[in-house]
Amino acid sequence: MNRLSLLSVILASTAVIAVGQAQAQSRPLNVEIDRSTRVQLRAPAGSVIVGNPEIADVTVVDANTLFITGKGYGVTEVVAVDAIGRTVFQNQIVVTAGSTGSVRMWRGGQAVTDMACGSSCSPSVRSPGGAASAGAN
Repeated sequence: MNRLSLLSVILASTAVIAVGQAQAQSRPLNVEIDRSTRVQLRAPAGSVIVGNPEIADVTVVDANTLFITGKGYGVTEVVAVDAIGRTVFQNQIVVTAGSTGSVRMWRGGQAVTDMACGSSCSPSVRSPGGAASAGAN
């Protein structure tokens, strides 16, 4: 195999790998509320941007590892760029209830209390009438 043919094969392989990585990140990443998921980056990140920090939060463990935590229901986007601004990760984040449920309680004219439910229910830390005010009634 001559050098030109070898170079063509290498370039074609690189293009296929790059397309595969882009497709892998094109599907939304589902994260349950109050849960985290680990994201291993393909290259070191210099900066991480969260579209809506009320929906998701990102903890940077090291230059190649992120943990994305679901904070509120909805959809946002997380982008990580390297030191010179090239995108190393970009994905839509969908925060859902997952395997836990929620209940909203109204008590007469008093404030609403959101309850997070698993095997039992307790006031949600996000609720305006949550943990602090639930015991005051």
